[in-house]
Amino acid sequence: MRKTYLMMLFFGIITSISAQENTSHESHGGIKGGYNLASVSFDGNYGETDQRHGFHIGVYGESFIDRNFSVQPELLFSQQGYEITDNTGRFIQKLNYINVPVMFKAYPSNNLFLEIGPQIGWAITHKEIYDGYYSSTTEYDPDSIDWGMNFGAGIKTNSGINLGVRYHLGLGDLYDAQKAQNRVWMFSLGFDL
Repeated sequence: MRKTYLMMLFFGIITSISAQENTSHESHGGIKGGYNLASVSFDGNYGETDQRHGFHIGVYGESFIDRNFSVQPELLFSQQGYEITDNTGRFIQKLNYINVPVMFKAYPSNNLFLEIGPQIGWAITHKEIYDGYYSSTTEYDPDSIDWGMNFGAGIKTNSGINLGVRYHLGLGDLYDAQKAQNRVWMFSLGFDL
């Protein structure tokens, strides 16, 4: 429910910003950050887990191939993970990644962009929290490398402020023993430098 409201708010902001004539698309770098809604898709009993709230922050460089297409590599710190709640309690795994997406962006209009691209990530820290009837010392050690595809859209003003929403579809297994893949909604605010 909360995800639906956030997406409606985001697209409301996008439609309320008036598009201006953009006379040139120049290569540049910038900073970005925002809000994450992360979960994990298990191929087994749980399906998709509850979401963990987090944030991401990092830098990007956008190089235009021509007026309507660009390539944007990024370097991001990203809080991910998941929660599972059942009748015995709640389990939370907090995962922090350094992610390197490479986004291929298309500008169908001067200020609107669509993006798609691969991502590789390295798990730099993890922590498990178990709140329930029984205490647990079990540590779920994730694979250190994650990879997948990103899909997104957003707007970019002529002053270089950009708002974007992106979905990360993890394709690498989080654990060796079972099929578990990251799923992350990212809502970003960026500034060209």
